[in-house]
Amino acid sequence: MESSGKLYEKYLHEIWQNQSFTKPLRTFDHNTITVLDPGVYNESSAGPDFQHCRLQIGAITYVGDVEIDLDYHDWKRHGHNIDSKYNKVILHVSFTNNQKHHYVFTKAGRKVPNVSIKNFIDPEIAKNLFENYKTFESSTIKNIKCAGLSNDVKFKVKKEFVINLGIQRFNKKSKRIFDRLKELVFLEENQIAEPVIRYELSKQFREREFTYEDFKKTDVWKQLFYELMFEALGYSKNKSPMLKLAKYANLNILNKINDTVTNDKIKLFESVFYNVSGIMPDVNNLPASEVDDYQKELNEIWQTVKDIYDSETLNETQWHFLNNRPQNFPTIRIAGGVRLLNMLLYGDLIPKLIKKFEEIRSDRVLINSVRSLFIVKSEGYWTEHYIFGKPAKDKIKYFVGASRSDEIVVNIVLPFLYVYFEVFGKTELAKRILKIYQLYTQKSDNKIVRDVAEGIGLDGYKKRTIFAQGMIELFRSYCSKGKCLECEIGKTVFE
Repeated sequence: MESSGKLYEKYLHEIWQNQSFTKPLRTFDHNTITVLDPGVYNESSAGPDFQHCRLQIGAITYVGDVEIDLDYHDWKRHGHNIDSKYNKVILHVSFTNNQKHHYVFTKAGRKVPNVSIKNFIDPEIAKNLFENYKTFESSTIKNIKCAGLSNDVKFKVKKEFVINLGIQRFNKKSKRIFDRLKELVFLEENQIAEPVIRYELSKQFREREFTYEDFKKTDVWKQLFYELMFEALGYSKNKSPMLKLAKYANLNILNKINDTVTNDKIKLFESVFYNVSGIMPDVNNLPASEVDDYQKELNEIWQTVKDIYDSETLNETQWHFLNNRPQNFPTIRIAGGVRLLNMLLYGDLIPKLIKKFEEIRSDRVLINSVRSLFIVKSEGYWTEHYIFGKPAKDKIKYFVGASRSDEIVVNIVLPFLYVYFEVFGKTELAKRILKIYQLYTQKSDNKIVRDVAEGIGLDGYKKRTIFAQGMIELFRSYCSKGKCLECEIGKTVFE
């Protein structure tokens, strides 16, 4: 599908080709532009939009190319300043140039005048283009400077580069998990409570040499998995508070309060998490008519265990409800997290995962079996509520659906088990993890993956996990940082 940016630029191309201007063009340093020949439209996706143009700018006549962009800053965003194909540009035409910059610079270092045509075309056309451009400005695709220009790069080169980035991303996740594992072992040995101040771990932690024996305690692995699950359930907006919740209400604290009140572990955990998170309403100061039975029950449990809880708490302002789909509200994600935690503590979740990788020979069956473990159907109060005290219009079917389950498997389960198998010398199972990672196909994608896939011509691979992860890594490590000439694709496109 053609990007919005390319679509709107086509309107500008037509305006230039037909010279549909309402008055003579002038640069920001007041030189009149007379178009003697608008040039030949470049049908290919590489190079300036119009070639062989003849323009008189001030008193001088120029022959060369014209590049047309939506905004002045697109010259750099699209990488024209590092692309030798744009060295012959004699005029940069943009729809907007709010800062009124006079020039852009080619790769060869030559100054090229800019003209903003917003005030030189029909006001109604300009208004429509401006409204459409504001929508486009918020998109990811604007950061992908080679979008639609990578046809010259061999398909095999693009695929291999993205696959390598996907593996790099997996290795980064695994390293992060292993680093946190070592940190948890160190914290337990030295009886340091969360939250940890980084300097507490400085010299002694760096000098600590870990051995196989240090990682034998199952509770350390459980705490690690618990933190990773909760962080993943937070999505991008609530990752930090969800991770803090798992660190504050850690397994040591949960074990202290576990047998004090009720055999219903789900209710106990819900009471703890909604109160520690700060999301639970203060039912003691609300009118009785506004407090339902569920809130009363959680409050009664909390009153019994709150003196045992000796860690930090969060407050409601640290959570993001605004601009989140109700399905992603922290209330729903905590409800899902509680049930996964229950599986972790009382359902042998980690041993089950290990057993599946040891015993299931079919890759397809293994993938589906692991994915299904993390799909959590709704139940109880949160089947009909998104927030406390206000029934939802529609019933909630899942606390954790198939798409979020995929995210947990890809971002948590696979790198976690890879670290586990590596630590305990199970090399063949570690290799199996990498194989599954390369075969895994997800149910959904996200905007970054869609935009990068479209931009570099790998649209058919965006559901394959290793490609999707590689595209995220490509965007975050190269595209968004303007490191085009360090990218294997950019090196060819902008040679």
